[in-house]
Amino acid sequence: MIANVLSIAGTDPTGGAGIQADIKTFSAMGAYAMSAITAVVAQNTQGVRSFVALEPSFVADQIDAVFDDVRVDSVKIGMVATAAIAETIADRLRHHGAQNIVLDPVMVSKSGDHLLLPDAVTAIAENLVPISTVITPNLPEAGVLLDFEGEWTREEMRRRIADLGMLGAQWVLLKGGHLRDGDDSTDLLLGSGDGIELSARRIDTVNDHGTGCTLSAAIAALLPSLGVEDSVRRAKAFMHAALANSDRLDAGKGHGPLHHFYEYW
Repeated sequence: MIANVLSIAGTDPTGGAGIQADIKTFSAMGAYAMSAITAVVAQNTQGVRSFVALEPSFVADQIDAVFDDVRVDSVKIGMVATAAIAETIADRLRHHGAQNIVLDPVMVSKSGDHLLLPDAVTAIAENLVPISTVITPNLPEAGVLLDFEGEWTREEMRRRIADLGMLGAQWVLLKGGHLRDGDDSTDLLLGSGDGIELSARRIDTVNDHGTGCTLSAAIAALLPSLGVEDSVRRAKAFMHAALANSDRLDAGKGHGPLHHFYEYW
């Protein structure tokens, strides 16, 4: 059965991140893509210019419209923009009994621009993290969630991932791509047992716009048919290959997009 996957996130008019990247990823992974938009973002590969958060009631209407009509096998949550939207998403997903929820706690874009109002951090931690099957923070996002301002190292990642687990998600995928201490990029995955280290060769490219969106969307597309660990491993392999093939595209003057359809084009 083809999985129906819903992305709840913001937009990217250049197609490299957000809803657009999620739809590409779902499609590349063989899933049927659906979307509910939280914010309209004026951004490109060089940065975010501005964004307009939609009314929480309208975000709720979009989510309800999907669930009332289509079987939803998994949900990916990206940019939520405001505390009210985060609370609304949690309320509607609980109402509909949503399963296989992947939360990418988007806070800052690749160019360093903020995509989240300050009051939304607590709302994410208290409302969205506890209903999530998997959360996928990078190191800056993990620091915000944990109120940790120290220097991240691999040892610090191993110590702090348990603290992230205490926030309530079933699984935590702590992404270590921001560390620049070797030729490999290592992520940590923690569920009910011992943590797992997942490493891949670091790719030397500036075309890394939308890596977080792509990885979390791939996990969401795979969860209905695979367990969490297998979904994460396959999603990481897909993201790595899309990143490795990104130079085949000519899109943008800054952090270019991944090549989500490298297998088909």
